[in-house]
Amino acid sequence: IVVQSAVKQEKQVSSKSTPTDLVTETDHQVEELIISTLREKYPTHRFIGEESSAAGVKCELTDDPTWIIDPIDGTCNFVHSFPMVAVSIGFAVRKELELGVIYHCFDGTLYTARKGHGAFCNGVRLQVSKEKDVSKALILTEIGAKRDPATLDIFLGNMKKLLSAPTHGVRIIGSSTLALCHIASGAAEAYYQYGLHCWDIAAAAVIIREAGGHVMDTTGPLDLMSRRVVAAGTREIADCVVKQLQPINYGRDDTDPDDLA
Repeated sequence: IVVQSAVKQEKQVSSKSTPTDLVTETDHQVEELIISTLREKYPTHRFIGEESSAAGVKCELTDDPTWIIDPIDGTCNFVHSFPMVAVSIGFAVRKELELGVIYHCFDGTLYTARKGHGAFCNGVRLQVSKEKDVSKALILTEIGAKRDPATLDIFLGNMKKLLSAPTHGVRIIGSSTLALCHIASGAAEAYYQYGLHCWDIAAAAVIIREAGGHVMDTTGPLDLMSRRVVAAGTREIADCVVKQLQPINYGRDDTDPDDLA
């Protein structure tokens, strides 16, 4: 409701680590609302939030029950009223992801999943694409906040490799969480990104896995803090995507507090 009501208002916009890494007053309001509501019900739980981390709170995943929150994923979209904006809430216990909720703010679509209980979109069960041939795959990605020439060369080079693999195409929608939900729904076969944060992937990882898909680091099993991810409906597609990628170093969420891009 906070996000929807703010869409038609004049937005107070500022930048964080780079001119392309935007934040609005609504980001802060939504995060505060989510954390205060959950803390009232679960006073002993820990929280990792995008805006609190950007403000200097250490981003650390422990064995304690932890809520991992992205108050507005797709802030640049939100600023321009481009309708790919989501709120993402993940929950981990003993560093294992257990719950995921992602809400598409513009159209009211709600994605939910609980470990061992399936993934759903507005109550309808989700199923990933079972395509194994990358030449028949639609692949999603995001640019990331780094726009220096060297990083852009690697990013564009990775896209060129995937397009030449060949694949059906590569798409960028401006919201990593909603892109990942498209993997869970079977609308696309794979997603990759260097530079996303733990709050971008936590909820979506549960949803994709419960829809039958795979979520991994580009170097092995998923590491929430590594800022690297490949997700796909099948392991064959995931492995093929990984082989095409040249890495981009964004550091880690838990050790690079000054590089939260």
